[in-house]
Amino acid sequence: MTRFLTRRAFLPFLGMLPIAGVDASDFIEDSKLKLQLRNVYFNENFRDEHGLSARSASTAKSERTEWAQGFLLDFQSGFTPGFVGFGADALGLLGVKLDSGRGRSGTGLLPVHDDGRAADEFASAGAAAKVKLAKTTLKYGTLLPKTPVLIYNDARLLPQTYQGGQIISTDIDNLTLTAGHLDRFKLRDSTDSVSIVADGYTGDKGGDFTYAGGDYKLGKHTRLSYFHGELENFYRQDFAGIQHDFPLGPGMLTGDLRYFNSHDDGRAYASTIDNDMLSAQLSYAVAGHNFSGGYQKLSGTAGLPYISGATVYSFSNVGIGKFIEEDEKTWMLSYGYDFAPLGVPGLTFMTRYLKGNDGKSDTQIKESERDTELAYVIQSGAFKGLGVKVRNYVYRADFARGRDSNRIYFTYDIAIW
Repeated sequence: MTRFLTRRAFLPFLGMLPIAGVDASDFIEDSKLKLQLRNVYFNENFRDEHGLSARSASTAKSERTEWAQGFLLDFQSGFTPGFVGFGADALGLLGVKLDSGRGRSGTGLLPVHDDGRAADEFASAGAAAKVKLAKTTLKYGTLLPKTPVLIYNDARLLPQTYQGGQIISTDIDNLTLTAGHLDRFKLRDSTDSVSIVADGYTGDKGGDFTYAGGDYKLGKHTRLSYFHGELENFYRQDFAGIQHDFPLGPGMLTGDLRYFNSHDDGRAYASTIDNDMLSAQLSYAVAGHNFSGGYQKLSGTAGLPYISGATVYSFSNVGIGKFIEEDEKTWMLSYGYDFAPLGVPGLTFMTRYLKGNDGKSDTQIKESERDTELAYVIQSGAFKGLGVKVRNYVYRADFARGRDSNRIYFTYDIAIW
């Protein structure tokens, strides 16, 4: 494929660029085109010890099982030379059903029709124009934002995408500044571009999301972060974080402290919010081992608000649960191992346990989760980059349905150029 499809093959088309008189050679010469293949099997069995009445449990699904293939084509151009550089990015997404059924749909891999059946396939595409001045880049179009106040969800077959503008600047040494304004988004299992809403909101209103903040490296071992985000007429949120590395013996001890302060905004479509969340985690890495322990506490009115379907920047955003209910307190333990020191690079293992309680969701709540992951990425040869990951999640709660989940991921990145 790469023998015939090269960057130079596109040079004759540069004259078609709408910027007349501009040397656009670097637009292609510095570009990258990557195809990622994702094959995902998802099986989830429900446990109804708590969270549903006997009548509801008798009509609810007992399992969700689907298998699907995803294709992600990612093009990132270079910039035209000169004081101001111009470029463009494009993203093509395709999901194909391999196995599903009306009684087993709803895993988040595929869209679900009104009759309960999963779509045979779904696809979407997006593009973004970009402008670069010195070390500042402005981008408008399809975005994959990744900040403490908004992280796009990429935990299933295809990623969640957003529409809007974002600017990132690294002109000041050790400081990265980011700001953006978003007005539409697509969920990870949908092709519909819709207004942005807070997670859990079921009304017909929506709002724009605006965010700004920065990350600063203070010396070799300390990283500081502050961000502000606002979902119009839903909530506003401030985040502050600090990470510090402490060389300790043969390994490295890392402290990570995160704080969120959230309030309702404007018309408060998602109801009253006045919430604080403080998270702390210590991790020690040595000779391939990584030991971590943490504690998280929410206080005030409501749980931690976040964008519908997005990932939460918290240690507790794990396989199934998020552990961010009103007044919830959660402790976490995890262990990971990289087998490279034993001569097996690319093989990794992780297990963790979380337990939350004292939350308020009509009643005092309790929830727990145990996760295990084993992953391997081929390091050399014809199939270099081919990865497989096996995940097992066990979730229990007294306010929601328990779940036993098994997931298998095969991924393969192909650098076309």
